[in-house]
Amino acid sequence: MTQSPFNEPFSLQRRNLQGGTKPLTFWGFQNETDPLTDVLLGSPAYLRHMATSSLSRKHLRENPCNIQVAQAQHKELVSAYEHFGVKIHWHEPTPELPMQVYSRDSSVMTPYGAIITAMANWWRRGENYAAIRTYEKLGIPIYDMVTAGTFEGGDFNVIEDGCVLIGCGGARTQEEGARQVEEWFKKEGWETRLAFIDEYYVHIDLMVVPIAPKLTAVCLACTEPGIVDWLKGKGHEIIDVPFQDTMALGCNFMSLGGDRVIAPTASRTLIEKLRARGFEVAAVDMSEISKTGGGIHCMAQALKRAA
Repeated sequence: MTQSPFNEPFSLQRRNLQGGTKPLTFWGFQNETDPLTDVLLGSPAYLRHMATSSLSRKHLRENPCNIQVAQAQHKELVSAYEHFGVKIHWHEPTPELPMQVYSRDSSVMTPYGAIITAMANWWRRGENYAAIRTYEKLGIPIYDMVTAGTFEGGDFNVIEDGCVLIGCGGARTQEEGARQVEEWFKKEGWETRLAFIDEYYVHIDLMVVPIAPKLTAVCLACTEPGIVDWLKGKGHEIIDVPFQDTMALGCNFMSLGGDRVIAPTASRTLIEKLRARGFEVAAVDMSEISKTGGGIHCMAQALKRAA
């Protein structure tokens, strides 16, 4: 049986059903804004442009993705992680999984192990099984598997230590799946908040993504005011990402911690505001690959962040 560092045994259900699950000693993280050390990516080797959302369907109809350009853009994204010294781990690419580049969807990393999600599109459900193999290979135990409805990783948004915002748009993450995950984390003592979003926006991480402690990027034009008030009530300063930038996946970036961010070049407003605050921003052109349905945040699953 594969074991992770510090002899953590691999398990398909590590979760304590009554709550109080012990955090892993090596893998995982407490906060999405802590310094990123290890990330899980999916290869675009077999990428295809498919109608996974209304946004990707619109591009497919009007101006389909140039796959070779998209693959080159992903190489630039990989180079950005390497530039910041992040260790990259990979899913094993297979022709049957054309959307595996979006490594956030098929699983969710938590302090207690990985959650295996339940994908909405039938042609992506194999990604969940492949994710189990990846975690076993890495020696990362499975916290649990979503069984009550569809649930995708872009809707699990760790806002700060012990606090998660869970998106629910119906088309990709159903309320039943969201409620199941919410119940697990309530038992662990976490604060949870459900965000019911229009399915057009796909996942909550299209419009709300943490940047640094108490600093969060939000598209105010499409985010429910109650969510914004909730964030402000927790002491978060909001950086507004304009609607047009958001529709180009401009609010879908990756915080590396330590005032470092990888963001799409299309997100000009956010990049300018972050650089003015002293952030180091690696701006990567994602214009072609994002036509297939996701952005930088969608293409990465943080495996380990330093506390």
